[in-house]
Order: sequence, then structure tokens, then C-alpha cells
Amino acid sequence: MKTISCGNKEIILGERTLVMGILNVTPDSFSDGGRYNNLDSAMKQAERLISEGADIIDVGGESTRPGHTQITSEEEISRVVPVIEKISKNLDTIISIDTYKYDVAEEAIKAGANIINDIWGLQYDKGEMAELVKKSNLPIIAMHNQNDEIYNKDIMLVLREFFEKTFKIADKYGIDRDKIILDPGLGFGKNVEQNIEILSRLNELKDMGPILLGASKKRFIGKLLNDLPFDERVEGTVATTVIGIEKGVDIVRVHNVLENKRACLVADGVYRKRG
Repeated sequence: MKTISCGNKEIILGERTLVMGILNVTPDSFSDGGRYNNLDSAMKQAERLISEGADIIDVGGESTRPGHTQITSEEEISRVVPVIEKISKNLDTIISIDTYKYDVAEEAIKAGANIINDIWGLQYDKGEMAELVKKSNLPIIAMHNQNDEIYNKDIMLVLREFFEKTFKIADKYGIDRDKIILDPGLGFGKNVEQNIEILSRLNELKDMGPILLGASKKRFIGKLLNDLPFDERVEGTVATTVIGIEKGVDIVRVHNVLENKRACLVADGVYRKRG
């Protein structure tokens, strides 16, 4: 087991699979855009996610779905900070901020965020995010990402090389590698077949550090379910959760907490006890 400090809170990895509940305060996210982009509805959803078993609430203010429109840091801050402040003051939970912009992350931390969830794995800017991670001493989820779906070598080797670059940046800025959680980035710069291959080979990344799996309702699940729409991919997501646990993931990031929490309890009871 590994205990990671998250400011005034902590997470324990290895004891059981942690569930991260997704809270998108955006008008255009692919699954729940517009549902929680006001303070009251966002707070009610956070309460619901926690009651269903979420260990972490992941707050995002900019959609990163394919074809999304990038917004300014100011707009993103105006969306996430009030929500994070209210959750932090009223609910006993760990909050992660889903952003690749260091200035958004900085304001989110001031509001009460405990984890930075960076879809570019410290590689979006010129070190500003890394400086913030070092200064805050908070954990960072480093996701693999790229702008196309072209892989000229084994895809798992590409992921490993990306994460090695993240580690080098972390070393440069004095970030403790034990504070880094890796996310293979399903759905980001990957087609359906590539996502499936990564999911089936997740165990090959386990030696690099803790792994977060973010497969919830993604396109490859819909494809495997004969093109079912987003809202009908819950069972498919649960299947990826169980596969991920068998492959050694530590955290699953999901929209539907209750169903995936129950799947985690069963899968942990089989795979972790057997291990």
C-alpha cells in the first residue's frame, strides 16, 4: 500500500480500488454537458457522487472531447472555482481539478483542490505546471495525450516514452515521483482499436507507477456495444472497470459511481485477495 498526501487529506493506493466521480461544470462535455454548470446542480451532483461511494470528485471546466472549443483560463476559472470552494467547505471529500492550464490549477488549489489532473502530463507548457506541482506538493495525474492517432511503434512503448518524459520534467523541478499517478489516456489521440489494445495491456505500465483508468462511456465502448449512445454505456463502463482492476489499476474515473463502486467491491474481493 502507498499513502499519498493531498494537502490536508490523503489517499491510500493498493488497499482497494478508488473511485473518482466526474463532475463536469461545462455546457458541452460529451456525456453530461450542461447538466451541472450552475452551482446548485453541481453541488447536488457532488453530494450524490459521494453518497454513491466516490472517493474523489474530479471537477472539470473545459470539455476536452474531440473537436472541443478551447476556452480562456479566465472562463475556466469562473466555472470551477466557485464549485470547488463550495464542495471544499461543505463536503468531506478529496477534490481533483481537471485542467492542463497551470493558472487554472493554481486558483483551484486556492479554492480547495487536492489533486491536479493534467491531460498533458506536465508537457503542455514550458514548466509552469511542474513549478506549481512542486510548490503545492500535491499529487498529479499525468495523462498520455497526442494530437493524432498515428503510432509508428508499439503503442505501449509510446506511452512508456511519454511517461518517461513526464518523469524527467518532474525530476527537473524536484517533484517526488511518488506523487505521480499515470493515466493511459483512453480516447485521447487513439482510435477504437488502439483503446482496446491499451486496455488489454494495462498491466504493462504497472511497473511505472500507480495507474488511473478513465474509460467511462467512451467511444470504443459504444462501438463494442453496436454503437450505443453515451447514456447507454454504463454496463460497458463497468466491464472496463473490472478489466482494469484485473490489470492492476488503482483508480477508476467514472460518471456512474454506484454501479462502478459495486463492481470494484467484487473485483477487489477476487483479484486483490487472490494477489
